[in-house]
Amino acid sequence: MAKTIFEEMGGTYVRQGDYFIPCLTLPAEKENKPIGVWGQRHKRYLRERKRATYTTLLTSGRLNSYLSDIDEQAEEMFSRLVKQMAKREGVTKTLKAENQMLWVQKMNNIRNRATEIVNDLIHA
Repeated sequence: MAKTIFEEMGGTYVRQGDYFIPCLTLPAEKENKPIGVWGQRHKRYLRERKRATYTTLLTSGRLNSYLSDIDEQAEEMFSRLVKQMAKREGVTKTLKAENQMLWVQKMNNIRNRATEIVNDLIHA
C-alpha cells in the first residue's frame, strides 16, 4: 500500500476501533514565559475576535512568546502613562502626605484612564 503524504513527512497513525487517527501534536515553544494581565486580555481578544491569527500563532508554537511580548510592552506603556499623568496633574508625595484620600482618588482616576488607553491600543 502506498504511503500518504502525511506518512511521507514522518507522520504516524493510531488505530481507534475501525479508524486510523493521525497523531498530531503542537510544536513546543522555545520558552514558556509567564503571561500577565495584559497578555491574558489580548489572548481573549484574539480568541474571540481574531480567530485566524490566534490559530496561526497557536499552531506555529509562537502564541506564548507573542503574548509575553505584548504583556511586557503594555505594562511598560501603562507605567509610563501613569507617571506622566500624575506629574502633569500634580499628584505628588507631598499631596499624599497632606491629603491621602484626595491622592487615592486622583491616582485611581489616573490608573483607570491609563488602563482604558492601553486596552484600546492592545485591541487595535
